[in-house]
Amino acid sequence: MKIAVPDLISNSYFPAEAAVELGFFKAEGLDVSLELIYPVDKTYAALRDGAIDFVGGAAHAAPSAFPGFNGVKLVCAQAQGMYWFLVMRADLKVRRGDIGAVKGRTIGAAPWVDIGLRALLIEAGIDPQRDDVNIAPVPGAAPVPGAVVNFGITAAKALEERKIDGFWANGMGAEVAVRRGAGTIVLDVRRGDGPKRCFNYTAPVIATTDALIARSPDKVAAAVRAIVKTQAALKANFSRATEVGHKLFPPSEAELIAELIRRDLPYYDAALTRDFVAGMTAFARSQGVVKGDVPYERAVATAFMPLWKG
Repeated sequence: MKIAVPDLISNSYFPAEAAVELGFFKAEGLDVSLELIYPVDKTYAALRDGAIDFVGGAAHAAPSAFPGFNGVKLVCAQAQGMYWFLVMRADLKVRRGDIGAVKGRTIGAAPWVDIGLRALLIEAGIDPQRDDVNIAPVPGAAPVPGAVVNFGITAAKALEERKIDGFWANGMGAEVAVRRGAGTIVLDVRRGDGPKRCFNYTAPVIATTDALIARSPDKVAAAVRAIVKTQAALKANFSRATEVGHKLFPPSEAELIAELIRRDLPYYDAALTRDFVAGMTAFARSQGVVKGDVPYERAVATAFMPLWKG
């Protein structure tokens, strides 16, 4: 079986990566390999086309390949809350929480990640068009066939090279930019910055097809158990993240990952709540990703709810 993530050198989808590398899928009887497929709409397209069995990616992007959440199910969360950071160039001296600093600036963001920032700005009273906020692709991160793109690291490099004024990306990219003196964290939505309802715009999840659930519910259940056990293992000893980092990341990022996972542990909860799904689908509707209401039972594989608490 195959699971794919849209960003590899990152804390965003780390439970999925660690479940492979630390043997938790194998312990549940699953032979699962890990792939990087960027950006996230292509990850879900690979799921739709049968090239992979699971996506470890952003919940709100599932309709990119499965309109209206038809044919796909979220089976568990890797963690709670929208998990991207707004980082601005350090020389701009932007204060934490100063959302208005994006006015007149170019902010790099990945496809399908960018709409999270756009909706957040609108929620905060900033109109990207009126206020001249250019939310744009990051130089070097264009999805080119055959190219390997790790978005957060690429964004940090572009910021350091002053090709962009800021970026909206994962915690690894934010950490690298800050440690290099290139960037300052302005917003961390997961930890309370910005409008409160933005927390539920999306979350990192595990998703699969209705077809796989119907054909092999035992395998999907095993995958959910593997993620839950991975979360528990990292909570018990977050330093195990370094072992995974050394297998998957460049040396410098491998040394950073355990600290990033330690910070994320309070959000390690596999549950997909009704409040989350309501908030996520309302956000998706506001961005034209879905039309009309999406019932909780259409988006979430409720049969696996008892497994979320381990």
